[in-house]
Amino acid sequence: MKEVVLHVYDVTNSDSEKTNNTILQINRIFKDRIGLGGIFHSAVQVYGEEEWSFGFCENGSGVFNCPVSKNPMYTYRERIVLGETECTIATVNRILRELSREWPGHSYDLLSRNCNHFCDVLCDRLGVPKLPGWVNRFANAGDTAVVVAENTAFRQAKTEIVNASRVAYRFMAGLTSKNQASPESPGDQNRGGPTFQGTWLKNVVSAGAKPSSSGSTPSQEADDVPPLQRQKSAEQSTRL
Repeated sequence: MKEVVLHVYDVTNSDSEKTNNTILQINRIFKDRIGLGGIFHSAVQVYGEEEWSFGFCENGSGVFNCPVSKNPMYTYRERIVLGETECTIATVNRILRELSREWPGHSYDLLSRNCNHFCDVLCDRLGVPKLPGWVNRFANAGDTAVVVAENTAFRQAKTEIVNASRVAYRFMAGLTSKNQASPESPGDQNRGGPTFQGTWLKNVVSAGAKPSSSGSTPSQEADDVPPLQRQKSAEQSTRL
């Protein structure tokens, strides 16, 4: 499909129930009641049943994909149709490869370089409108971000989010390892062969993993089979 869809989640992946409740309260008040914004994770879906986003990892690219609305780290909120892209599948594959090099996981920052900033860039390259302002309001509105960051609860939430992300990514890496052990299983095929995700998750849990260099990126492992094409092939195999 040429339709580009934004998937929005509440950021509730902390091990601290207090932190999760604080974030939910912020989202309810500032988004649901006032319409200003909140603390959200976002991902972009285009040509298939996978969504693409960006997250923290110590080494390698932070660009990853997962089944639409099924990111286990967050609480799914809603989908927003942003428009239709004129880009072909080949062009989208090229864009994703470029972004995988430009967005290393260690560059993640909650306020200045997060998943929502990544989705904005991806949407811009796809030629569709960027994210609604409320999705990344606290990060984009400098004065508001500074005020909120001075709040003790928010500073604690920021620390908890980053720490919880590391734990969650390790959890996802465990799931990936199990799927790789049974490459012919329907579950693995339904995931559509996440080209970047495999390397991205592996780097998170590999103690001696080295950062990707400009001459070697996760995307190069599948140059012959682009991520979206590989996903389509897997879906066809499943139907057969």
